[in-house]
Amino acid sequence: METLEESELCFPQLHNSSCRKPTRSHSETVLIYIVLSSIALLTVTLNLLVIISISHFRQLHTPTNLLLLSLAVSDFFVGILMFFQIMLIDGCWFLSDLMCTLYNVLDYIITSSAVGNLVLISVDRYVAICNPLHYPTKVTVTRVTICVCLCWVCSVLYNTLVTMKDNLKQPGRYNSCSGECVVVIDYIARLADLILTFIGPVTVIVVLYMRVFVVAVSQARAMRSHVTTVTNQQSVRVTAKKSEMKAARTLGVVVVVFLICLCPYFCVTLTGQDTLLNASSAAFVICLFYFNSCLNPVIYAFFYPWFRKSVKLIVTFQILKPGSCENKIL
Repeated sequence: METLEESELCFPQLHNSSCRKPTRSHSETVLIYIVLSSIALLTVTLNLLVIISISHFRQLHTPTNLLLLSLAVSDFFVGILMFFQIMLIDGCWFLSDLMCTLYNVLDYIITSSAVGNLVLISVDRYVAICNPLHYPTKVTVTRVTICVCLCWVCSVLYNTLVTMKDNLKQPGRYNSCSGECVVVIDYIARLADLILTFIGPVTVIVVLYMRVFVVAVSQARAMRSHVTTVTNQQSVRVTAKKSEMKAARTLGVVVVVFLICLCPYFCVTLTGQDTLLNASSAAFVICLFYFNSCLNPVIYAFFYPWFRKSVKLIVTFQILKPGSCENKIL
């Protein structure tokens, strides 16, 4: 019969070489399981709807929506990775050391690409609001596609060749016991990661959106002052500006929610206290980090009528009909 001491080990048959499970009540463990599982399922489902919507309907193949598509792909993979995080709730990693390293590499890649996508979204809104006359020629589908591909490629190369190089050479080299999943990043790589994936992008995003906000306020005042002398041609321009402003507000909400959800995670990991992520006290930080990927599609559903309409066509299987990709969504 298994003793109490053996029940606290990840691998009871290994005795002293096995890691011990963290002390946590059964009710707390069940609650974390339910919360993370629900977030993971919602994240995968909702982001899959975004991916299908933008990919299927040709009317949605715009530069801005391609950036949303790339962000949705990042969030979709975050939902997939959450199922691996759920495995770590008991403090034990039952897969191989190589799988542990690959899991962490993918986590870094997806996080970096998500940050890069948000920078591209901020640049897109900056050009659309601050330089609207040149937006159609400067921001094209082809250019955005190239930028998105470069964002993903740079993220993969940076995290595999720089951030996780030592961990990939010898998976599990930093584990102190069996059942542990630990990766260690040296000081230089950690500093580079802090600058390239947090301080730098956040600074760019905040500066660009402050500029967008200033221009938006000035445009709103100009439109109100000339509202009585607007011609039909000017009305079209005003409507277009309002559309761009609505997109800017929506994506601004996405960026703010991203910063709120990820700042605690970055503050913990980048101060070198990575072990805190395995403690019960950090469960809230982890849930908040993953919950961001679930919130983005909810924001789209709240602000974008085209997303609600496309979801209705998807869940009713209308997209399976011939020529459904030509349906008017906007």
